[in-house]
Amino acid sequence: MHWTPTIRWREKQLVGTRHRKYVSKNQKRCVPMAKQDPKERVQNFLQVALGYTKEQALAEASRCLNCPTPECVKGCPVGIDIPAFIRLITEEKYDEANRKVREKNSLPAICGRVCPQEVQCQRFCVRGKNGEPVSIGGLERFLADLEIQNGNNPSIPPSSERRVAVVGAGPSGLTVAAELAKIGHKVVVFEALHKIGGVLAYGIPEFRLPKKIVQAEVEYIKRLGVIFRTDVLIGRLYTINELLRRGFDAVFVGTGAGLPRFLGIPGENLSGIYSANEFLIRINLMKSYRFPEYSTPVKVGKQVVVVGGGNVAIDSARSALRVGAEQVCLFYRRSREEMPARLEEITNAEEEGLTCKFQASPTRFLGDKQGRLTGMEYVTTRLGALDESGRRRPITIEGSEEVMSVDTVIVAIGRTPNPIIQNTTKGLRTTKNGIIQVEKNSGRTSVERVYAGGDVTTGEATIISAMGAGKKAAQSINEYLKRSRTTKTL
Repeated sequence: MHWTPTIRWREKQLVGTRHRKYVSKNQKRCVPMAKQDPKERVQNFLQVALGYTKEQALAEASRCLNCPTPECVKGCPVGIDIPAFIRLITEEKYDEANRKVREKNSLPAICGRVCPQEVQCQRFCVRGKNGEPVSIGGLERFLADLEIQNGNNPSIPPSSERRVAVVGAGPSGLTVAAELAKIGHKVVVFEALHKIGGVLAYGIPEFRLPKKIVQAEVEYIKRLGVIFRTDVLIGRLYTINELLRRGFDAVFVGTGAGLPRFLGIPGENLSGIYSANEFLIRINLMKSYRFPEYSTPVKVGKQVVVVGGGNVAIDSARSALRVGAEQVCLFYRRSREEMPARLEEITNAEEEGLTCKFQASPTRFLGDKQGRLTGMEYVTTRLGALDESGRRRPITIEGSEEVMSVDTVIVAIGRTPNPIIQNTTKGLRTTKNGIIQVEKNSGRTSVERVYAGGDVTTGEATIISAMGAGKKAAQSINEYLKRSRTTKTL
């Protein structure tokens, strides 16, 4: 399944340097990325999007206009110099292009796959005003995959002899660890699970983000000198204050939002109803889709309903199709236009057989005498005025109740932070939902020398926004360590 664009060579003056470029004949359209056929991919957990070849990457990179004032950079939460790395691709200086990306982004192979570029950097691309924007995410993925294939040994700076503890090995924690290690600080990351990556490991299915890619990015961070300690639940084994007393100069909390929300309707405790968290952990960490190689099967039956409209809901639905469901229907209480999931993932899911029922919401679950789920009652909604989320509020239509048979329900309506650290850290200010309050541009908390970022400070959000918060916190921590005159004994 390879697509090769029609290309030609040309010479073009750019920033005072003449260089050779691949140029697509149709400059208004981006170079499409090959994908597995829907009928084939729904039978496996292999990557759906297959990435760019060198020829395709060169053709797509040639579409960049190298704007004097690049608006795309303003849309990048981590501030990558996008025109610079794309220009280096056109010059076939791939190692330099990778270094340019990694100046700002420590997880490019991950971001190139799962970041919502269409509403961030690509949204501001000038090309998009008269055609399709440059596929910045596809080019970032191309470079990162090439780097993984060829290997990368980063230079390690002299040690500053300052120690930082990072709690949580998700996107924000990994970013903080990498950024501080690049400066020379000694970083130890504490992770409660047995796998490193947080939501990257347990939340995103293999067909969107292969775990070997996550592991490759983690290995890069290890080569920077970062130490990882798994199966360590901070708040239980050690408190935050104990970490500070044990010789760490600062602590960063990036524990994410892993506590599932439920609907709070009758019958929600019936067997056959999963939170998306549990379902995806069974799929991703416990490898249920590889039964009997892994003795952790997950049985979904024939009829599956997924409740929710975000990327987690879509991931759950697509996973259910792959583990044997005959029909999967997504229930979302608003309209399709208001779904927070990426359009690309919605389209992929529908190609694979997902059906969607919009403006519909469950009201109760029905079960048999053994406590097993057998059906679901739901109502139709209409959309009212805008609510605090900026979307129209769903309003139940009286008398619209209907009942359907269902074998499994997966509830994917969001997650909140786990409160363990909040409850064991004296003086830590939080909201009523357990969200840690921080200074916006520094990540500083109400506790001295303690910083936080990512979903634990915002509620469930995107991976790249968590990384952006991690970068800000790392800068703030480094500034504090430079100001501090006290050298801790290691």
